[in-house]
Amino acid sequence: MYETHAITTDNEAGVVTGWRPGRLSRRGREVAVELGARRRDDGISAVFVSDLARAVTTARIAFAGTGIPVHRDARLRECDHGSFTGRPVAEVAAARRDRLDRPFPGGESVRGAVERVRDFVVDVVDVVAGCDGQRVVVIGHAVGRWALEHLVAGRPLEEVVEEPFEWRPGWEYRLTGGETAGRCDGRTRRRDGGETADLTENHPQA
Repeated sequence: MYETHAITTDNEAGVVTGWRPGRLSRRGREVAVELGARRRDDGISAVFVSDLARAVTTARIAFAGTGIPVHRDARLRECDHGSFTGRPVAEVAAARRDRLDRPFPGGESVRGAVERVRDFVVDVVDVVAGCDGQRVVVIGHAVGRWALEHLVAGRPLEEVVEEPFEWRPGWEYRLTGGETAGRCDGRTRRRDGGETADLTENHPQA
């Protein structure tokens, strides 16, 4: 299951946050509580979340007190919009198709960000398949939604990024893949040999 982070002050101002931490608005915190009410009793075995503060705060609010393991992973970050960060959403959206394979100045391309998410998805496929089809929640950003539509639903990326992003209460995808026996703690093993980080109460929030 895929969820985007809750509403931020930048969302309400209509500007792009990119790799900045971001801060949930009052309404955003309410949305995070609603996310928890929607998902916490849904048979979830683990939660994976972007390490950007707006996503981390969303996960902390939503799953507080549940005992469900929550893991941060930088591969789930939003596209790095470089010098376009902080600009109006409409301006960045208009430039997105041109930046599909050409990086934003000082940042990354949309396809580059999608490939980063692909690496995460491959690891999660192994976790889910090795744990007899358990359900996980992923909390990220718009680019994660585009990546899943492209990688899992098989839609052309050129088509996906042209669509206006419309928030909704989650999307569900079915992932299948190889075996990962004995890794049912919900923690992915990164290709560099490290593991995703646990989300602890000591992690600073926005």
